[in-house]
Amino acid sequence: MLQLSSNRRAADCAGSSRRDFLKVGALGMGGVMLSDLLRARAQASAAGQPTRNTSVVWLWLGGGPTHVETFDPKMTAPAEFRSTVGAVQTNVPGIELGGVFPRMGRVADKMAFVRSFAHSNSGHGGGTHWVMTGYNFPPADNGQGQVKPGLGSILARHRGANNPTTGLPNYVRMNNILGDGPSWLGSSYAPFDMAGNARSNMNLQVALDRLTDRRNLLHSFDGVSREIDRTGLMQGLDAFETQAFDLLLSRARETFDVTREEPRVRDMYGSNPLGQQLLLARRLCEAGVGFVTLNFGGWDMHGNISEGMNRLGPIVDRAVSAFVADVNDRGMENDILLVVTGEFGRTPRINQNAGRDHWAPLSTLALAGGGLRMGKVVGESNSRAEVPKSTPITPQDLMATVFHVLGLPQGLHFNDPTGRPVPMVVGGRPISDLV
Repeated sequence: MLQLSSNRRAADCAGSSRRDFLKVGALGMGGVMLSDLLRARAQASAAGQPTRNTSVVWLWLGGGPTHVETFDPKMTAPAEFRSTVGAVQTNVPGIELGGVFPRMGRVADKMAFVRSFAHSNSGHGGGTHWVMTGYNFPPADNGQGQVKPGLGSILARHRGANNPTTGLPNYVRMNNILGDGPSWLGSSYAPFDMAGNARSNMNLQVALDRLTDRRNLLHSFDGVSREIDRTGLMQGLDAFETQAFDLLLSRARETFDVTREEPRVRDMYGSNPLGQQLLLARRLCEAGVGFVTLNFGGWDMHGNISEGMNRLGPIVDRAVSAFVADVNDRGMENDILLVVTGEFGRTPRINQNAGRDHWAPLSTLALAGGGLRMGKVVGESNSRAEVPKSTPITPQDLMATVFHVLGLPQGLHFNDPTGRPVPMVVGGRPISDLV
């Protein structure tokens, strides 16, 4: 058997089995053959028609990031409401960001900051489900799993689970988020899961007794490729088995190797995991992956929010600013949309522990690229950053905006398990200031 090692057996909160990478012979999901999976995916994607080759990178700040200390510092408000980390001026006149984001301030002309993003569920589970799927589901606050498809799975259902040119998945997840699974769309449209040791699990393991020549197939894909050519192992395999081998033995695997980037680019992103994940996300999108999710948690700051922001903010600042600059330097600003958000904002008034509590009536949302209009603030909050002063931007509006970028029809619908056609966007409209 030719396989990629995988020890993952865990299920995510949507009930979907996690997938590290691929095995030729079996996946880490109870012996499902990779060729069977590719065959099933090809059959399942027949109903979807790809439209655009644009991509989305969804950076989730898990825990509920403060909207005040991030993108709406309100320095003219009373002390108990304004940003505890101050503010920085950006390269766009009149736009300030929280004081821990000086690098993002220097690329603000390539970003948009939404200051009227809001919903009404201040629970971690329910808020996450709402923002990730566009639908409120309060039982998620009590641990119930996802009941609506996430954006990445919707894209995979429409375009096909794998890019037909590169063989790479159209939907990649780097770490788990409630609401980023397929729900009733089915496991064919679950994300390819990079969690844990997935990248290292792409190292090949060869069961030599299954191959004709045992001598030259010990360590490398190149060796395996030569040996397959020599022994005729591919003869008799159908097209999907061939595709499975092609994916594993092609240059597609190199996409996952960020060490192939020039040192200057890697250093720009920083050596921390978030920076390297965003660099990988850019590489994946460049190779045709349509949707990538990342979860950078730790934002549930009920106490000492200043310390928390000074600890996490600079990491996000460096990684996001590098991503934005890199994408623009490569001329890909129309091709890749970056979304930065979380499940809700934080209470406008500082609490007795010098922190902020859960607050859904106003939330953090920033975007970059995707061919949208950048260099602006969208919407306005009231004087104490409590609620939107302008018309609220809802999770459905965000969903409709992502549909616009990805070229998905606004009226897209799929049949649920009962056969009833269900629209993916209900009432949401693309954010008019951006499209």
